[in-house]
Amino acid sequence: MMKRLAQGDSDAVRAFYERYGRAVFTVCYRALGDRVLAEDATQATFLQAWRAAETFDVSRDPAPWLYAIARRAAVDVYRRERRHRVERLDREDGPEIVVLPPSFEAMWEAWEVRNAVDRLSPEERSVVESTFFLGMTHEETAQRLGVPIGTVKSRAHRAHRRLASMLAHVSEATA
Repeated sequence: MMKRLAQGDSDAVRAFYERYGRAVFTVCYRALGDRVLAEDATQATFLQAWRAAETFDVSRDPAPWLYAIARRAAVDVYRRERRHRVERLDREDGPEIVVLPPSFEAMWEAWEVRNAVDRLSPEERSVVESTFFLGMTHEETAQRLGVPIGTVKSRAHRAHRRLASMLAHVSEATA
């Protein structure tokens, strides 16, 4: 896929974005706390990745490489916005607001979680996204997906077991 990405193959670009887009957005959103800024950083990430694709070693997993690009893109957007915010505050003669930069660990954890959720089966992923990301109950999720509540519960159970297995390294690293 990376060779085709470097050649500008639109199908490869689309597949690359479909595979990693949500994980990149999650990292950017976690770093910036703003949906519009996260979308800017996500777009910048994929543009930079596309431009640098020909230098990528195709024998390696692109996820860590893309994560590093996403982290830098989010930091760049953060710095740009901080600069503009300080300029606006200076003009308004208001107090300066100090915003702490995003933590590397929190962004890495968000990347790993989103990446693991994206590797779930579509059925399990829809249950996890409904219950965790959207905050729906099992009953609401069952109605939304048009399946019995028992199906939602069993999919949630299987998904959480798979996620725990896929994210064991995160628990160990943050312990």
